[in-house]
Amino acid sequence: MLEKLKQDVCTIAKRAQQDGLCKHKSGNFSARDPKSGYVVITPTGVDRDLLKPEDMIVMDMNADIIENLSGLKPTSESLMHLKIYSLRPDAAAIVHTHSVYATAFAVLNRPIPAIVYEVAHIGVGKARIPVAPYGRPGTPELAESVTDSCLEADCFLLEKHGAVALDGRNIYEAFLKAAYIEELAELYHHVLAANNGQEPASFTQEELDEWKYPVL
Repeated sequence: MLEKLKQDVCTIAKRAQQDGLCKHKSGNFSARDPKSGYVVITPTGVDRDLLKPEDMIVMDMNADIIENLSGLKPTSESLMHLKIYSLRPDAAAIVHTHSVYATAFAVLNRPIPAIVYEVAHIGVGKARIPVAPYGRPGTPELAESVTDSCLEADCFLLEKHGAVALDGRNIYEAFLKAAYIEELAELYHHVLAANNGQEPASFTQEELDEWKYPVL
């Protein structure tokens, strides 16, 4: 069931490793079927090079397993994914990565400000990528910790952990947002280094909201 979603989630899980957003089996990925409300999610502890669409697990919003063809365990962060879907009924897919620069700022518990205009395209609400407070990975506490951040923005960091991106269209768009998080985090790091640690100027949310693609 949900074969297209399984293929999409598997494809993005592999691409995240290939693109360096996740290493050593880290990170997790999911997509929600709008008709059934079921969530297709990655299993835990599987080498991405060996991952197959049939390894994806289908669960409902109560975390009950609907289909598990390979008998693998779902990712330990399933509760976090389900919590985000419950808070954001507009979300169609979620990408959770452990990319290096984004995770460095997550360790520092430091939000990433809107220093370039690309931030206008990734669904922020306060001209920043916020940081959700620490919750132990794989626990209900982690799931609860994301509440404020996922209501504020489509992209946020998990303190001492990694980054999360969600999108209302599909997992490919969610992955693109996750890639933008890492790109912005790397740029922010370099700007701080070049500026002797001084905070750079950044855009306001009002300015980001005003931007529209020019009509030629």
